Amino acid sequence: MKTLRTIKTESASLGISLGKSLRITIPVAIKLTIFAGLMFIASFVPAILHVQIITGPIVNATLFISVVFLGVEAAILIGLIPSVIALSFGLLPTVLAPMVPFIMISNALLIVIFGFFQKRNYWIAVVLASLIKFIFLFSTSSVVIGLLLKKEVATKVAAMMSWPQLFTALMGGIIAWLIIKATKK
Repeated sequence: MKTLRTIKTESASLGISLGKSLRITIPVAIKLTIFAGLMFIASFVPAILHVQIITGPIVNATLFISVVFLGVEAAILIGLIPSVIALSFGLLPTVLAPMVPFIMISNALLIVIFGFFQKRNYWIAVVLASLIKFIFLFSTSSVVIGLLLKKEVATKVAAMMSWPQLFTALMGGIIAWLIIKATKK
């Protein structure tokens, strides 16, 4: 039998025979499973639960957990999907459609800043990343929505992109910490 491809890492690999030999390392398989699970949570919780105060912390926790277990690059990929899903399933009002790219960027900012600081101090990383996400979303929403909507509607929409974003990011950091601590026992 020919070996199609062997992925070598520091850990032992698990050989699976599928007519031809295919070798998959256990850590890669576990990371793929974690990635798929976190992607599912980040993508479909907003589709099922249409309440920002519930979905926000869950999605943000998923992003923090993704950084810890999968790294910044995988977490960014996971962070790009929820906004599109939320808009598609009506969690985000249609008037917020112009904000979707900015929400994606804010998720990437949260991930990158948290990823940079989390090994030094988890809580400082969560607070700093949450604040930067909040400031970015609040400032961009004020400008973008203000240009596209009537003032009365723009004020209400900008409010969705302000303090609730800070709250949900911080709560996501707390939820993530509890899950990370529970899995490391």
